[in-house]
Amino acid sequence: MEIFDFELKHVEEAKLIAISNYNEEREYVKVLPEIYTFPDLEHFANNGLGVVAFDNGRMVGFLCCYEPWESAYNSKAKGTFSPIHAHGTVKENRCRVYRKMYEAAAEKWVKNKITYHSIALYAHDQEAVNAMFTYGFGLRCIDAIRPMEGLEIQCNNEVIFEELSKAEIPKVREMRKLLTEHLGHSPCFMYSTQEVFERWLTRAEARNTRLFVAIDEEKPIAFVEIAGGGENFATEVPDMCNICGAFCLPEYRGKNIYQSLLNFTILKLKEEGYNRLGVDFESFNPNANMFWTKYFTSYTNGVVRRIDECALNN
Repeated sequence: MEIFDFELKHVEEAKLIAISNYNEEREYVKVLPEIYTFPDLEHFANNGLGVVAFDNGRMVGFLCCYEPWESAYNSKAKGTFSPIHAHGTVKENRCRVYRKMYEAAAEKWVKNKITYHSIALYAHDQEAVNAMFTYGFGLRCIDAIRPMEGLEIQCNNEVIFEELSKAEIPKVREMRKLLTEHLGHSPCFMYSTQEVFERWLTRAEARNTRLFVAIDEEKPIAFVEIAGGGENFATEVPDMCNICGAFCLPEYRGKNIYQSLLNFTILKLKEEGYNRLGVDFESFNPNANMFWTKYFTSYTNGVVRRIDECALNN
């Protein structure tokens, strides 16, 4: 097997491999949409950070990433990310191909002082997952999906469910703050200062999303925030919506309120012609992991590796 730099001449063949890998995941997750327009790969050929693998003259895989950014995951490290469309392999010897490609790509990345490596893998591609896990990666993020069909639950009728108007969005500020505080605690450790939270809140309230809430005695007690697109190309189809925020006050949990709010949201969106609902969440958030995997099917595993800073001195 030979590893080369990923160049423009490799784009079309690499795209066929990536499409094939996506369709493999669709065999496990039937609700994933059929994709007619695949994301462009040319910019990955221009940043000099990608690699391609050949075996006996045949392309067997490629691994590319975005340009690096500073302070990855609010750390002091420079990071990069390889989305699900920026890598792929043929089925034969997949684990070995991924390992060989990552060895070559990681050498490039660290030479460019990129020490936070993040790769989105298909959840049912056990060979790719195993290749990355044995090379020091751990699970961080998950994308999941479900058909826009009502939940099989006994709905809670003791509270009111409704969609907020744009003017009413500030009503969930306190819950957004509580969600941020929750993510800052163990085992998530996604801590935000008050200043960072205020900046994020300003952006969150200005974005073009929809908020559905559960209300008890005129007080919002839970919300689900819905956006058009999500975290990968599969979420960009017109008949799909994506959850980009969710929270329920602790004292109202365990009463089927959040399930009922989700069901209300699903039925409303289904009436509007949407057929799929996506969500992304941190795997190390126990509340989110337990809830979303009960009602949604995972289709990506976002894995990360932090290279020790001593490597930069080599």
